Amino acid sequence: MPGIFGLISSQSPETSKLQLQTMLATMQHEDFYHHGTYTNELMGIFSGWISHKNSFSDCMPLSHEQENVSIIFSGEAFIDLDTLNELKVKCSGINFNNAKHLIWLYKKYSDAFIEMLNGWFSGILIDLRLKKVILFNDRYGVERIYYYEDKEGFYFASEAKALLSIFPHLRQLDFASVGEVLSFGCVIQNKTLFPSIKLLPGGSKWSFSKPYALKKESYFVPSQWENQETLDKDSYYHKLKETFTTILPRYLQSNRKMGMSLTGGIDARLIMAWVKLPPGELPCYTFGGLYRDCRDVLVARRVAALCRQPHETILAGNELLRDFPFLAEKCVYISDGTMDVSGAVELFINKLARQIAPVRLTGNYGSEIVRGNIAYKPHPPCMDFFTPDMQQNIQNASNTYAREANCNRMTFIAFKQVPWHHFARLSIEQSQLSMRSPYLDNDLVAMMYRAPADQLTSSLPSLKLVAEGNIDLSRIPTDKGLLYKPIPVATRLHNTYQDFTTKAEYAYDYGMPQWMAFIDYIVKFMKLERVFLGRHKFYHLRVWYRDQLAEYIKSILLDERTLSRPYLNKTFLVNAVNGHLKGYKNYTTEITQILTLELIQRLLIE
Repeated sequence: MPGIFGLISSQSPETSKLQLQTMLATMQHEDFYHHGTYTNELMGIFSGWISHKNSFSDCMPLSHEQENVSIIFSGEAFIDLDTLNELKVKCSGINFNNAKHLIWLYKKYSDAFIEMLNGWFSGILIDLRLKKVILFNDRYGVERIYYYEDKEGFYFASEAKALLSIFPHLRQLDFASVGEVLSFGCVIQNKTLFPSIKLLPGGSKWSFSKPYALKKESYFVPSQWENQETLDKDSYYHKLKETFTTILPRYLQSNRKMGMSLTGGIDARLIMAWVKLPPGELPCYTFGGLYRDCRDVLVARRVAALCRQPHETILAGNELLRDFPFLAEKCVYISDGTMDVSGAVELFINKLARQIAPVRLTGNYGSEIVRGNIAYKPHPPCMDFFTPDMQQNIQNASNTYAREANCNRMTFIAFKQVPWHHFARLSIEQSQLSMRSPYLDNDLVAMMYRAPADQLTSSLPSLKLVAEGNIDLSRIPTDKGLLYKPIPVATRLHNTYQDFTTKAEYAYDYGMPQWMAFIDYIVKFMKLERVFLGRHKFYHLRVWYRDQLAEYIKSILLDERTLSRPYLNKTFLVNAVNGHLKGYKNYTTEITQILTLELIQRLLIE
């Protein structure tokens, strides 16, 4: 995944340069990545970067030779309109689709310029005049920086494996963190799967000065937004409209081709309602599966046609299943084990999306930010798979979650849920293309802290905003049948049917209890998957594990290496896997988790 890496060290330059090259080789996952390094032996700084070709951050290092200042930057940054206009006057000829103007911002505002940046980013600034180095990231911590400290120096990287590559003794699992992953799908707080590797908190500005004194500062904390006055219902809607329509153009400027990841939901449609691009300039695509065109595809196709933009369906089909073992291992490796093996699907479809456009505009985080959806909660697996010690770790995780969730709802969503839970999928997406979402814009998130409680969790403001942007779009029901205007009886019946089939598909694919799995096994000749699957989702792990991926599952989970792990109940695992593969048991979640955990062991630890 594109990012930064390096070390600030008092050890010999030869040792530091060797470590730097090792880190670079570890993070160079794709042929289409650009990369480079920067070193200053007097300052003891050895750093590097990896970027997408022609991306916002594909011009490193940013340097001002007269001022002896350099910046290495990853991600994208957007600045407010007033500052942008000032820059256009004073810095004629600068392309604001890349990061070169950041040097000017630093020259004018010193390190306070970081507070002015909007977007997802990480970076390191080297000021030789002041003999200081600043490591920083976006206020949410979406662009991760892993770090490790010892007596020799400070080591950092956008991927944990870069640190593991130069320090083999760090290749250990923190089983308390593993318990959190098994309980609700991610490690929380600023911990990682590796006990000695930590995460830079969001909104950090850590400075180093010789002789390697470290000052840990935050340029932003969520409490700065928590104490705003709550708006009344009407004022809130007008402010939502004003903010959304103001910020959206920021995300449409690009020197690379941009595509729209279009779903059948509200959030992507809201973007389409207010995107004012000529016909044919925003290629749209939707992810689909093997059995039929799912609701996402059917609805998105209508939305794209109405907006006069091209649309195509990217299929997660037989080619994906053929390459699944390779893709599963790659996604676990790229994401440092934060993404489970279902990320193989994400890796496959986003590779294809990159062929359409290297920049992906998405409605990601809309349901969370604009409608206050809390996406992850403790959902422990079947405990029989694990030894008592691991069972205790899983139980402890629920208590940790409860403490973290006891805060402002928007703070939990934007500053905990997004960087902790959503990072995994984003890491796979960003490994293939540049992701953009207006829903995590600083101005919008700050405004949402002012939403009345009943409006924060309602779909009506978003539906109304769609209608004001494009009335015709508001007349197309979403994938869940939502409309802004009151719906007739016939539509209500249709929506009831869609709701039923959604739940039925989930039950058949993931949530099927063991007794129902047994019935499905008895009547397998009826091939009920053709009836239930593919209406709303485009990948189906329960059935894939049982059928096309059965040999792969057996080769990993029934292998002696896996069965010897001290946290697994060997006997139960063997019986459960065999039962699932034969079709009379359903352990989709547990197979996914244990398969992922085993790949972490093999790819990152051993």
